[in-house]
Amino acid sequence: MKRKLTVIFALIGIFILFILVRFFFFEKTNQLGRIKVLSSPTAGVFINNEPKGKTPFEQKYPPGEYTVKLIPEGEDSKTVSWEGKVTVYANTLTYISRVLGTSDLTSAGEILSITKMEKKPKGETGEVSVVTDPAGSIVFLDNDEKGIAPLTLKDVPAGEHELAVYLPGFFRSTQKINVAKGYSVNAQFKLALDKTHKTLEQELTEKQKEASESAKTESTDSDMQEEDTKSASTSTSKNTLTIAETPTGFLNVRDEPSTAGTQIDQVSPGDEYEYTDEKNNWYKIKLSDGTEGWVSGTYVDVN
Repeated sequence: MKRKLTVIFALIGIFILFILVRFFFFEKTNQLGRIKVLSSPTAGVFINNEPKGKTPFEQKYPPGEYTVKLIPEGEDSKTVSWEGKVTVYANTLTYISRVLGTSDLTSAGEILSITKMEKKPKGETGEVSVVTDPAGSIVFLDNDEKGIAPLTLKDVPAGEHELAVYLPGFFRSTQKINVAKGYSVNAQFKLALDKTHKTLEQELTEKQKEASESAKTESTDSDMQEEDTKSASTSTSKNTLTIAETPTGFLNVRDEPSTAGTQIDQVSPGDEYEYTDEKNNWYKIKLSDGTEGWVSGTYVDVN
């Protein structure tokens, strides 16, 4: 009889031990959350200042607050590191994604976590809470503008959605999320500065500068055209003369500017000629055949 009682008590003890293990060990294991980290470029992961590996990284942790630090690997000293605090919740994933730039201004990233809603949801819905750095970013859900961050979107239908934030002067950030009934998706966005973006003031200044330069160019072109016109006018204006009445009814054309010169042709009163030189009241004219000769200034009218 004693042996049977011993066996019964042993079985009862084993059963109680099983219950204790189940409710204290397995229950504690099921309360763990996960931290998942992605980065570009690849970086070493430090949790509470302890090295844990490199990205991509994923590991289970008890609920609580943790300090996560990412230090870029390799010899690229121009890429900055990142450090931030995250909260791990039981049975949920805390997701960290970082794009490490050359400074904090040019770095970007997201931190996503899921928490139980305080109030009972309306139907098959959840919530989305958005915080951005810098604040004041425009929040979009499935490409529909919802408002300005910080912002909490209520009664969001359960399922997959596209969450995006944008602020002029910064690059747009987009992230796929899954909303579960009765849970809130908490999203933190860090936006990277877009160095190519121009503010309204910069655009106005550049337009004014362009207008000023254009006016200067037009003024210069106008001056050049005026000078060209003057030059053309000067070059096209010709020195001309008209043969006057002579006692003989004609005027001799000589090869030299004097009466001693040989007569090479005759011209009639009223004829007009271009002259290219003048010497001692004699004018060198160009005849219709291209020949040049001298006529006395006594019988010409200079135009």
